[in-house]
Amino acid sequence: MYRTLLKPLMFRLQPERAHHLTLRLFNLALSLPGGAAIFRWLYQYRHPNLERSLFGLHFNNPVGLAAGFDKDGKHYRSMAHLGFGFIEVGTVTPRPQGGNPQPRLFRLPADEGLINRMGFNNDGVDALVNRLKRYGKPPGLILGGNIGKNKDTPNEEAVNDYVYCFEALFPYVDYFVVNVSSPNTPNLRDLQDKEPLARLLNHLQQLNAARPAPKPILLKIAPDLTNGQLDDILDIVAETGIAGLIATNTTISREGLQTAAQTVEQIGAGGLSGRPVGQRATEVIRYLSTQSGGAVKIIGVGGIHSAADAREKLDAGACLVQVYSALVYEGPGLVRQINEGLAQG
Repeated sequence: MYRTLLKPLMFRLQPERAHHLTLRLFNLALSLPGGAAIFRWLYQYRHPNLERSLFGLHFNNPVGLAAGFDKDGKHYRSMAHLGFGFIEVGTVTPRPQGGNPQPRLFRLPADEGLINRMGFNNDGVDALVNRLKRYGKPPGLILGGNIGKNKDTPNEEAVNDYVYCFEALFPYVDYFVVNVSSPNTPNLRDLQDKEPLARLLNHLQQLNAARPAPKPILLKIAPDLTNGQLDDILDIVAETGIAGLIATNTTISREGLQTAAQTVEQIGAGGLSGRPVGQRATEVIRYLSTQSGGAVKIIGVGGIHSAADAREKLDAGACLVQVYSALVYEGPGLVRQINEGLAQG
């Protein structure tokens, strides 16, 4: 139904508007008598082979919703009906910010990809915390919090932004993701350099260790890092003792696209996601897993449009996977399709 009816209609709309309209229609359907039960019956899938224990947490299945889809915690309870094993809210910043000017989200249908330059648009962490307090967490759902810095915060003071978000969200999420890899906040990726990144993560880990029950902290990295930079990341993981990595964020590369070069050039700057980043994300996962001897726990994300794509990430060394852009092209049945495929081995 999605691919034949809803998708063609939504693709007539500007992508960001289509995103919000789809969520409004979804929430409306859930509010109808029996709506939530129907969605659970259609899309949720349980099987013992899918269960995972990782980071001291129990996941009903290994398929998660990546950060960016629900920045402000407005839809995680609704999205849980689609069968995700875990959902990541954010990226959230200490203060609200509007993000970059629209349009800032673009489809590349020929490549089944998206380009976005959203710019961490969000209502601020305090608004997110208020929603998490009010809505609570569905039973069995693992909830992650993806944290970043405000655009106007200098990199020299960035640690303060991450600390503010960490402390505000700590009671309400099961794990944290430090996002220093978005290409859409000026100079943010400079925080991936070895010295500032180690300083940031060590500081968060010190705060974490002081808690009675520390929570897993993961780092989300870019697909555009060199092998030397990935080696630095592995050194930092060992030094700081963080729980693992999310590989990868969007790419600034435009190589190998089927979309006309002129169209891509007109779109301009932004991070590319979907199928075009899939191969590189897998390469990064495999390199990190091989170089660490499988010691580093990795959540694989990028270009996962099928169970075969998810299996490729897992075979490369990922323990869990996340999807986002593929939902635009494949629809809500993707999560169940992946889980059914993985359950069969």
